[in-house]
Amino acid sequence: MNFELLTLDLAGAAKQPSDALIVLLPDGFKPGKDALSALVAQALKAGDLDTKAGKLLALYRPAQTKAPRVLLVGVGDGTVRQVRQAVGAALGALRSGGPALKKLALCFAAAPQAGALRAAVQTVADSSYVYTTTKSKAEGRSLARVTLGVPKAAALQAEFAQATAAVAGIELAKEWANRPANHATPSHLADAARALAKFPKISCQVLGPREVAKLKMGSFMAVAQGSEQPLRFIVLQYQGAPKSQAPTVLVGKGITFDTGGISIKPAAEMDEMKFDMGGAASVLGVFRALGELKPAVNVVGLIPSCENMPDGRAIKPGDVVTSMSGQTIEILNTDAEGRLILCDALSYAERFKPAAVVDIATLTGACVIALGAVRSGLFSTDDALAQRLLTAGEAAQDLAWRMPLDEEYAEGLKSNFADVANVAGRAGGAITAAKFLQRFAGKFPWAHLDIAGTAWKSGAAKGSTGRPVGLLLEFLLVQAQGGPRARKA
Repeated sequence: MNFELLTLDLAGAAKQPSDALIVLLPDGFKPGKDALSALVAQALKAGDLDTKAGKLLALYRPAQTKAPRVLLVGVGDGTVRQVRQAVGAALGALRSGGPALKKLALCFAAAPQAGALRAAVQTVADSSYVYTTTKSKAEGRSLARVTLGVPKAAALQAEFAQATAAVAGIELAKEWANRPANHATPSHLADAARALAKFPKISCQVLGPREVAKLKMGSFMAVAQGSEQPLRFIVLQYQGAPKSQAPTVLVGKGITFDTGGISIKPAAEMDEMKFDMGGAASVLGVFRALGELKPAVNVVGLIPSCENMPDGRAIKPGDVVTSMSGQTIEILNTDAEGRLILCDALSYAERFKPAAVVDIATLTGACVIALGAVRSGLFSTDDALAQRLLTAGEAAQDLAWRMPLDEEYAEGLKSNFADVANVAGRAGGAITAAKFLQRFAGKFPWAHLDIAGTAWKSGAAKGSTGRPVGLLLEFLLVQAQGGPRARKA
């Protein structure tokens, strides 16, 4: 799908050849002297049109436009959230009847607020996305071209570039998270990472079982040993700034399928455990966007990837393994495997002398209970890092919520047989999981994003959301544009 940004008023938008035209109207809209503005003014005066966000008036072949289908849509006071709501409502109305769209024009009747153009682009992309990879007779996305009109396009080129790059990253994350586990093995993920090295400034290294064994990643290897699929440890590097600038490290959980191992999950909805590599998919998506934008920042992506299977060689409850850090871990529940692969990746991150490390993982059902599907859980040992991530989430409308890390929560992780247990009790499960990871992240500013509730949708809309690519990309771009600087390596 191609996006194009043009300087257009309503008169110009009316002349755009398209299958449909969406006009976004804010509160206090002041019509011009053109025919389409006059039509809008009449509809507002008659009370047939309301500028409240999401309210719309559908027109068929109005004489004032080239487009056969026109939607006049209110955006309220034009906030990012209201623009998302309005564009989503308009696209829903267009999908509900009439032929499939191939060309769409979307025009802001007034200059959009900061972030509103990006919201419109991403909402169009999300609403038109179609997964096709494993379908024999798939009807893919029909929408091929989207023209966006704003009063002054030149002032919004940077936001437009970020928006389209974010779409590319989000859709790559969706693609890999949506693929069935037999089409998205650790080796497949490694191939996807290698493909990103075609972009300037991106390099990729893939470590297999032998190299991982040399690194003494005993916790990671323990999870992988029950599967016939060999593990892969993926190291992506984006070098956009001088080498003297310490990188930000993103660590993505890459469990390509999670049966729960010996502590096996119930059958209902187990198919959704193909999404358990949503953290890994988001790292791939971020690097795809970085390849497009080429910002002045250094980023490392680490993806420990394997399956969690109940083979005869699989780890058992009560087993004790030794992590890369040297800490021993009593595995009380083999279904708490994500933290076991992440802890070794966090130890590996130390070699980059990072400015900050952010791990991203579909880690706990407890986080879903706490925050639902609206906000990702954010845990951090660094207040400034946490605030930057929260602010980035607000700007990208990829929301997070900071959770506590009080030391008392670690009490349940004590073990009589190892340095630490991999689970505590049911209470505060998302927090105790974060406390486990914190033990391996003491040498750098660290944050953990638990995306178990936000990485995918269930039910009729089942599929990956591509989150939190938007949050992470915004976080990195603010840093590249002169936000809080990384410390020197």
